[in-house]
Amino acid sequence: MADRKYNSFKEFYPYYLTEHQDATCRKLHFIGTGLLFAILAWVLATQTWWGLWLIPITGYGFAWVGHFFYEKNKPATFEYPLWSLASDFKLFFDILAGKQPLSPPNRN
Repeated sequence: MADRKYNSFKEFYPYYLTEHQDATCRKLHFIGTGLLFAILAWVLATQTWWGLWLIPITGYGFAWVGHFFYEKNKPATFEYPLWSLASDFKLFFDILAGKQPLSPPNRN
């Protein structure tokens, strides 16, 4: 984890992207965030409020598997919880819009 502190989301997001260079990690983030939105839609449509507990388990579960087993780094959530969450959503929508690749180039 980086020792420096970030003063803005604009400064943080490039760091976040460097922590998500593994293709499988990025795909797991994308799947987890997509499922998060699907669960939220289901909860709101059916008013099945107990389903809200599935959101953090699904979102963080997929992401943390990606970090611990594929990226082999500590999730930024532990040090920057809000900016990391916002970055998860930004990455998800950037991938959907074609602004970020689902599978970034391989690291050397």
